[in-house]
Amino acid sequence: MSPTPAIPGSLSLSKGPRVGVLALQGDVREHAALLEGLGAEVTLVRRPAELAAVDGLVIPGGESSVIDKLSRLFGMQEPIRAAIAEGMPVLGTCAGLILLADTVLDAIEGQESFGGLDVVVRRNAFGRQVESFEAELDIPALGSDPVRAAFIRGPVVESVGPSATPLAALPDGRVVAVEQGAILGLSFHPEITGETRFHQRFLDRVALRH
Repeated sequence: MSPTPAIPGSLSLSKGPRVGVLALQGDVREHAALLEGLGAEVTLVRRPAELAAVDGLVIPGGESSVIDKLSRLFGMQEPIRAAIAEGMPVLGTCAGLILLADTVLDAIEGQESFGGLDVVVRRNAFGRQVESFEAELDIPALGSDPVRAAFIRGPVVESVGPSATPLAALPDGRVVAVEQGAILGLSFHPEITGETRFHQRFLDRVALRH
């Protein structure tokens, strides 16, 4: 039986938005569970055909250099770059932000990114995992309630180009959340603290494509 056609300008009546979580390495399950809790239909994406079947993609935290290498091994790098260029909504957290940055500082030799965000990001800017911390961030774009953010060997945005918009910064001014069109990049892990507003913002972008 063919699926119920979506009404133009809305999501399908029978299912939530179809989104993928890049499942090459990292905290994939946490993102998938959060998205499913928000009503999304989630696919774990490892192959180009799986990417082609979704309307938005989450790139999780993990080790950016490993995800980069595996994306090339699995033939995913160019399809992801093409999807970003075509306007697919993407949410990247921690390593995901590194992979979305046009320029990466302190990358290992040969490390590449998918690009799409007009930012310069410094990898592992907050030091080792034992130096992880949580902070409350004021993010007006998400409302008046502060965001509890967990930073685990996270990157920091060193500079923001004219095409991107900062969404959040630490008290010392370092930018830790940016947005550019349908792309959202975060230095921290909302899926760990139970913060749902970023994922909902991502799903709202997915809905706008229908």
